[in-house]
Amino acid sequence: MLSSTGQLGGTTTQTGQFSFAAQVTDAGSSTASQTFSFSVSAPTTTPPTTGTSDGPAQLPQTYVLSSMVDTPAPGSTTLVSAGGNLQTALNNANCGDTIELAAGATFSGQFTLPAKACDDQHWIIVRTSAPDSSLPAEGSRMTPCYSGVSSLPGRPSFNCSSAQHVLAKVVFTQTGSGPFQFAPGANHYRLLGLEITRAPGTGLVGQLISAAGGTANHIVVDRSWLHGSTQDDTMSAFSLNGIRYAALVDSYTTDFHCTSLTGACTDAHVVAGGTSSTADGTYRIVGNFLEASGENILFGGGGASTTPTDIEIRQNHFFKPFTWMSGQSGFVGGSSGNPFIVKNHLELKNAIRVLIEGNIFENSWGGFSQVGYSILLTPKNQAGSNGTNICPICAVTDVTIRYNTISHVGAGISLADILSDNGGVALAGERYSIHDITIDDISVSKYKGSGTLIMVFSGWPTNVLNNVYVNHVTGFPDAGSRIMDLGNSTTYTPMYAFTLSNSIVGQSLYPIWSTGGGTSNCAYYDVPLTSLNLCFPTGYNFKDNALIAVNQMNFPPSKWPASNYFPSTVGTVAFVNFNSGNGGDYHLLSSSPYKNAGTDGKDLGADIDAILNLTSNVY
Repeated sequence: MLSSTGQLGGTTTQTGQFSFAAQVTDAGSSTASQTFSFSVSAPTTTPPTTGTSDGPAQLPQTYVLSSMVDTPAPGSTTLVSAGGNLQTALNNANCGDTIELAAGATFSGQFTLPAKACDDQHWIIVRTSAPDSSLPAEGSRMTPCYSGVSSLPGRPSFNCSSAQHVLAKVVFTQTGSGPFQFAPGANHYRLLGLEITRAPGTGLVGQLISAAGGTANHIVVDRSWLHGSTQDDTMSAFSLNGIRYAALVDSYTTDFHCTSLTGACTDAHVVAGGTSSTADGTYRIVGNFLEASGENILFGGGGASTTPTDIEIRQNHFFKPFTWMSGQSGFVGGSSGNPFIVKNHLELKNAIRVLIEGNIFENSWGGFSQVGYSILLTPKNQAGSNGTNICPICAVTDVTIRYNTISHVGAGISLADILSDNGGVALAGERYSIHDITIDDISVSKYKGSGTLIMVFSGWPTNVLNNVYVNHVTGFPDAGSRIMDLGNSTTYTPMYAFTLSNSIVGQSLYPIWSTGGGTSNCAYYDVPLTSLNLCFPTGYNFKDNALIAVNQMNFPPSKWPASNYFPSTVGTVAFVNFNSGNGGDYHLLSSSPYKNAGTDGKDLGADIDAILNLTSNVY
C-alpha cells in the first residue's frame, strides 16, 4: 500500500476471489473496519494490434471474453462425490452455482446440461473439486500430467515434475455423442479442470461435447484434457454447430482419429463447425494443444444455411504424432492395423472474419486423397444426393493468417475456390491476408505431399478468387517442387488483386506452375511472367521478393516480374542459421543484402522476432 495515497499496488501470482479487512484509526483513537473482496484474473487475450482490418481482410468484430472474471458464479457450491449423481446435480443447479466433481473420481454416462435462464453475471461452472492452486494458472495450458499421465508416446514432453490425479474424469460409455450434450437453449456453462473422454472398445463416438438437437450459447471449456482412445474412431472433441459464443482455451486434446478403409468415419477433428442452420459464432480457440488426424480444426464440409463469423484461433499447437504414419517406429493405427486418415491442420470451407495468429503447425502428410497441405482456405458448396448441392451460401472471406510457423508438412497453404463434386459454386472466397509466417521442412518424400509452398486457384466461372495478399513470408518448398501452383480457366472471369511481396522463398525446381487442365489454364505456359499476366490481367503486385536458386537457364530474371532479387544460393541470403531449411534461425545477419530491403523498410521475409514473441509459450 502506498502510504501517501492509500492505494493498493503490486503484482499477484495467483488468480481467484480474495478478501481483506481494512481498519482505520483517527486522531481521537476511534477505529472503524470494513471487509472488502476483489477478483484477480488473467488478462483477456485480444489481438496485439488495433484496427478493424489487416490488409484486405476484415478482422473479427467481436471476441469471446473467456476469463474467470468474465464468467462469474456467485451462487452456492455443490460437491458431487465419487459415485454421486452428476445428472441430478446438473438438473438442480441454479444460475450462478458451481458443481464440483470429486478430484480423481470417474463419472460415467451421457450428461445433459439443461437450459436455464442464466445471464452474463450468473454462469454455472462444472469443475474439479481440486483448488485452483492445484491447477495450471489461468492462461496456462492443462496437460495430462494433472490426470496422472506423465507422458504420451509420440507427443511433446509435458515437462511436469510429478503426475497428479487432480482432474475429475467424465467418461462416455456408449456409441453416439457424449459425455456432455447441451439441451436446446442451454447457456452460460463453463467446464473447468475435467478429463473428458470415451471408453475404449465401444465403437464410433461422434462428439465429446455438442449441442443436442438445438442451440446453445455462452459455453467455455477451460484447462481440460479431452481425448479419444488409442485405436478407436472418435470424430470430434467439441462440435460448435448450433452453438453461439463459445471458447476452448488452454486445454489439451489427443486421439481424435478415423481409421482408413475399415473405419466408421473419415474426418476427425478437435473443433468442427460451420454445418448448421443457426447463426453460429463468435468463437475463441486459444492456447490449446490440438491433435486430430483429419483436420485439427474444420469449419464447413457439409450442408449449412448460415456462415459462422468472428473466429479467433490463436496461440495453439496444431500437431499430429508421427507414430500415426505407416512405417514409423512405434506406429499406432486402428484396431485393424490400418493407419488413420491424415489430411490437414486447418481447413475453412465456410467461415467469415477469422484471425489465425501465433500458432505452431507441425506434422501433416498426404496419402489419403490429400497432399499434406497445412492450411486450406477452400470455400465449397458441398455435393448432395441426386446431383444437388447443399451449401450455396458457403463462403470463406476476411481471413488473416499472421505470425505463425508451419513445419514438417507435405505442402504449405492452399487458397482454392473449388467446385463441388456436382459442379456447384459456393458464394465467395476472397480477402485473405497472409503475412509474417515461416514454412519449412516441406518434403515430398518424407510427407507424401506435393511439395508446393502455396497454391492459388480459382475453379469457379464467377465469384472468382480475389484480394489475396501474401507479404513477408519465409518459406522453402521441396527442392523438386514449386513456389506456387497457379490456376484459373481462361474461359472464366479472371482473378484479380493478387500480391506476393517482401518474401524470401525458393530452392525449387519449378517456380510458378500450372495446376493442370491444359491450354485453358491461365498458367499453362509455366513461365512466371506469362502466367501472372494471364491469370491477373488487371494487374498484380509481385515484387521485392528474394527468389533463391531459381533455374536461371529456364527462368532467368527476364521471365519474372521486375523488381525481384535472385540470390544464387541460400548462403547469399545470409540467414543466421539456415539449417537446411528445417528448424533454422531465419533472422537475417546484419551483412545480408536483404536487410531492411522491403518496400516498408523491414527485412525481407517474415518478422522472426514477432513470431517468436507470439509463439513463445505455445510449445
